Amino acid sequence: MAFSLFDRQKNQRLWALALPMILSNITVPLLGLADTAVIGHLSDAWFLGGVALGSTIITLLFWLLGFLRMATTGLTAQAFGAADSNQQQLLLVQSALLALTLGILLLILQNPIWALADYLNNASTAVVANAKSYFLIRIWSAPFALLNLVLLGWLLGRQRPKAAMWQLIIANVANIFLDLWLVLGLDLGVAGAALASVAADILACAIALYVVLKELRQMPTMALNTLLEQLHLQGFMRLLTLNRDIFIRSLCLQGTFAFMTFKGAGISDDTVAANAVLLNLLLLIAYALDGIAYYAEAEVGQACGKGHDSEVQAAVTLAFGWSLLVAGGFCILFFVIGPQLIGLLTDIRSVRDTADHYLPWLTILPLLAFACYLFDGVYIGAAKGAVMRNSMLVATLGCFLPIWWLLQQFGNHGLWAALSCFMLARSLTLGGHYWLNRHHFIHSSTTTTAY
Repeated sequence: MAFSLFDRQKNQRLWALALPMILSNITVPLLGLADTAVIGHLSDAWFLGGVALGSTIITLLFWLLGFLRMATTGLTAQAFGAADSNQQQLLLVQSALLALTLGILLLILQNPIWALADYLNNASTAVVANAKSYFLIRIWSAPFALLNLVLLGWLLGRQRPKAAMWQLIIANVANIFLDLWLVLGLDLGVAGAALASVAADILACAIALYVVLKELRQMPTMALNTLLEQLHLQGFMRLLTLNRDIFIRSLCLQGTFAFMTFKGAGISDDTVAANAVLLNLLLLIAYALDGIAYYAEAEVGQACGKGHDSEVQAAVTLAFGWSLLVAGGFCILFFVIGPQLIGLLTDIRSVRDTADHYLPWLTILPLLAFACYLFDGVYIGAAKGAVMRNSMLVATLGCFLPIWWLLQQFGNHGLWAALSCFMLARSLTLGGHYWLNRHHFIHSSTTTTAY
C-alpha cells in the first residue's frame, strides 16, 4: 500500500481524474479574483469592500447548500461502483428537485436574508450600499447555481471529470469577459460584477444540463412508473440524512468565513478589502487541493460500492502524498511572490499594504489545511456525513471561536490565528478518524469519533 505513491498506473489514474478538476477549479476562484481585480482598480476601497461583503453572503448561501453537490457525488459514485443505473438516475432526479425547491425558496426570502445580513455586519455605509446592490442582483442566479451543483456532482460521481471541466471553464471564462465588459466597458460598477456572475451561472447550468442529457441517453432508461414510485419521502431519506449532516458541516465552514469578513469590516474598510484579497488567494489553494480530493471522492465512492477496503486505502495513500506536495508548492509560491500576487488584484496602496502585513498567515495555511480538503473528499465518497459534521463542530465551536475570543485584542491577527487553528483542527480530527478506522473503513460506524 505504501508503494502506491510510486505506482505509475495509479498516478496516471489520479491525474486523469484530478487534473481536469484542478484546471476547472482554478477557474472558479478566478471569478472571485476577476471581480476583485476589476473592482479593486476602481477609485475607492468601499467598492471592493462592497463586493467582498455581498459575494460573501452569496457564497455563504450557495456553499451552505453545497451538500447538493457533495451528497450527489458520494451516493452516485457508490451506485456507479455497484453498476446500479436505476439508482444513479433516481439520485439525479431527487437531487435536482431538491435543488430547484431550495433555489426558489432563496428568491422568495431574499429580502429577509439581506435584512439579517445587514443586521449582523457593522461595515461602513458605503460598503453596505454596494454590498446590497451586488446581493439583490446576484441572488437571482440561485435556482441555476444550485441545479448546477447537482448536475456537476452527478457527473463527478460517474467519473466524468472532463465534462465537468469544460462546463466550468467555459462558464467561468465567460464571467471574466463579462466582468471586464460590464464593469469597465459599460461602467456599471458593482452591479456589473453581479450581472456577470448571474449570466455565468445560467450558462454553466445550460452546459451541464446538455452534458447530463447526453450521459442519460447512453444509459438503460429507468421505467417512468418505477421512478415515480420511488419519488416519495422515504425514498429521499438517505439523501436527506446525508444532506443534513453536510449542511451542518457547511454552515460551520461558511459561518467561519463570513465571521472573518464581518469582523474585518468592523476593523476598517482597508482590512475587509485586504482580507477579501487574501481569502480569494486561499480559495485558489482550496480549489487546487479539491481537485485531488475529487479523485478521492470518486475512488472511495466506487470502492465502497464494491465493498473493497483495500482500494480505499490505496486511493487515500496516493491522494495524501500528492496533496502534501501541492500544499508545499503553494507555501513556496506565496513566500516568494505573495506581494506581487496581491498587487495583481488591487492597486489601492492602503489595501496592498494591509494585505502584505497579513500575508505570512496565508503562507503557512496550505500545510495546515491540505489534509482537511483531502479527507472531506474521502468522507464524501464514503457518504459518512456524520464524521464530517462532528469534525467541523469540534473545529468551529472548540477551536475557532474560543481562540478568536482569547486573541480578539490582536485584531485581524487574532482572526487569522483562529482561522489557522480551525484548519489544523479539521485536518487532525478527520485524519485521526480515518487512521483509527482505515482497516475497516467501509463498515465503520459514522458515529465513531477520534475526538
